[in-house]
Amino acid sequence: MLQRLYDRTLAIAAHRHALPGLAAVSFAESSVFPIPPDVLLIPMVLADRARAWLIAAVCTIASVLGGVAGYAIGYFLFESVGQPILEFYGHTQAFAEVRAIFREWGFWFVFAAGFTPFPYKVITITSGLMILDPVLFLIASAVSRGGRFFLVCALLWYFGPPIRRFIEGNLRLLSVVFVLMLFGGFLAVRYVV
Repeated sequence: MLQRLYDRTLAIAAHRHALPGLAAVSFAESSVFPIPPDVLLIPMVLADRARAWLIAAVCTIASVLGGVAGYAIGYFLFESVGQPILEFYGHTQAFAEVRAIFREWGFWFVFAAGFTPFPYKVITITSGLMILDPVLFLIASAVSRGGRFFLVCALLWYFGPPIRRFIEGNLRLLSVVFVLMLFGGFLAVRYVV
């Protein structure tokens, strides 16, 4: 069953509408959607290595634009959406303590989160809420998200068929690792924010 899902994902990744789909997922992941764009990015590059750099560029641009949407959510909708959530989870005091640290180190929070599997939307919304300098936010987002996506694409482009064979040979293990990383990111959000 897992192999069929993998084969189907590769077929979708080679579809002529895969690039706009990747852009939509990448945009949404940076502001509201829980699934990272790597789910499409990796099979798309494996399906057509010649387009690796275009795929990385589309993913990066859409992710940064989605980050701007997340920033706007934090900036404009905190009172109506964010504050009640903090109160519901009892994080009002912790938030006050983190706020001062984020103001000083916000650029580095955004920069680090852009490379990691940590849910990026948490950082983008927090950046808007904390009124992080928008120029610094854009720079940190563009460099970190671009670095992450271009690095993944470069590795897939360089290793090509051997990495595909590795993925196909270790599909179950890699799927478990991916789910654990995704679950770990959600736990980090619950206990860090």
